[in-house]
Amino acid sequence: MGISVSDGVRVAMLGGTFDPVHLGHLRSAVELVDALGLERVHMIPAHQPPLREAPGVPSHERLTLLQHGIGDTPRLVADDREIRRDGPSYSADTLASLRAEYGESARLVMALGHDAFLKLAGWHQPQRLFELAHLVVIERPDHHQPLPDTLGELIAGREVDDPAALFATPAGGLLRLSLPTRMAISATEVRQRLCYGGSVRYLLPEAVERRIMALGLYRHER
Repeated sequence: MGISVSDGVRVAMLGGTFDPVHLGHLRSAVELVDALGLERVHMIPAHQPPLREAPGVPSHERLTLLQHGIGDTPRLVADDREIRRDGPSYSADTLASLRAEYGESARLVMALGHDAFLKLAGWHQPQRLFELAHLVVIERPDHHQPLPDTLGELIAGREVDDPAALFATPAGGLLRLSLPTRMAISATEVRQRLCYGGSVRYLLPEAVERRIMALGLYRHER
């Protein structure tokens, strides 16, 4: 894998449907590397997302688009482990797989957006997420909604103020992180533009756009 498993290695999981992967996804991954001093970000397309409808584009093709989008970007990896696994793509199971791979002393992070964070208490085995990893919430600067009570109880006593405090232990903490570049790109909007033939230039990596156009992906959603 190119990275030796040793005490304190810092690795993140950034999951999602990536339907399709866009520049906002990729820029966030790069900025996570810089902000947290990560050795690697595993970008993991969901095979069977448990909390939403199955994407219209098959998981293997979404993985290929992700591989095209990442290209040779250092420290970003398109990871197919959820595609290879049967059943719903539960994040707890994915983190368990990463924890087994990197060892008990690794500093493992699950990064997620603010909207997903607000629903965290309703996820499959949410307490187990903290047993396996730290959570890093990518903040939305325009969001000031109070947390649901169930979420407040789940994260009570876990929040820290900076990466150094987070990585003092292998797992169990919560850090809210504002990234420098906040690219307001929506995969839903990208799909809609592709559906009616609108321009997606500068919303997607060029290699991703070329493959989508060559295969006619997302045009069937008319």
